[in-house]
Amino acid sequence: MELNGVGAIVTGGASGLGEAAARRLHAAGANVVIADVNAEGGQRMVEELGRNTEFVRCDVEDDEEVEEVVRVASSHGPLRVAVNCGGRAGGGGRIVGRDGTPAPHEGFSITVESFLVGTFNVMRLAAAQMAKEDPLEDNERGVVIMTASIAAFEGMIGQAAYSAAKGGIVGMTLPAARDLAAIGVRVVTIAPGTFATPAYRMMPEDRVKALEELNPFPKRMGKPEEYGALVEHICTNTMLNGEVIRIDGAVRFPPK
Repeated sequence: MELNGVGAIVTGGASGLGEAAARRLHAAGANVVIADVNAEGGQRMVEELGRNTEFVRCDVEDDEEVEEVVRVASSHGPLRVAVNCGGRAGGGGRIVGRDGTPAPHEGFSITVESFLVGTFNVMRLAAAQMAKEDPLEDNERGVVIMTASIAAFEGMIGQAAYSAAKGGIVGMTLPAARDLAAIGVRVVTIAPGTFATPAYRMMPEDRVKALEELNPFPKRMGKPEEYGALVEHICTNTMLNGEVIRIDGAVRFPPK
């Protein structure tokens, strides 16, 4: 797929992995809509990148807000790319605490609704618009890129909700690709390991160092721009479909 001039959506595009994806797609010539609840970060991105970018406030769980993102993106060119990095955690912790207290139901629901259901919401609405676009070579119309985590495979203690949400994205990848094959839309999931995003930078230095040491090679956290580079490659490589790609330096999470 040629990215120059196409419409692209990046949820969670105001910071972290989403920001890196938005920057990479913009550099490749795409018209990028940055969809995020972080208005300050989104406006900063637009001011910095300039033309061919727009910020739209969006909660991925809100149908009307996602529909507006899709409308805006398709007004700037045929919608071909939707990258899902948006979501919020409802809190972690053991299912039953050391004092015998069960984890709150609400926290689990918030995490799964935001990361998993929100990702599905963006995919269904973006793909419906992609189906209306003229086909490219191989009858391709677009690609949906979802973001899971290696926690989907090796969740640590206290990550039951997060692992369930990200595991749901992994499980959704192949059937979604099969569903959307009829309209020429590919679906690929990226499962990052530890990346130097704002969330990790808030951790104590010794905890960050310990996480870096887990990686066999390279002995560091991933750089968001490495995630962005993979996003671009997925867009341009039509044979990537129905797959989950780990980008993690060969790390496998221990129990804690």
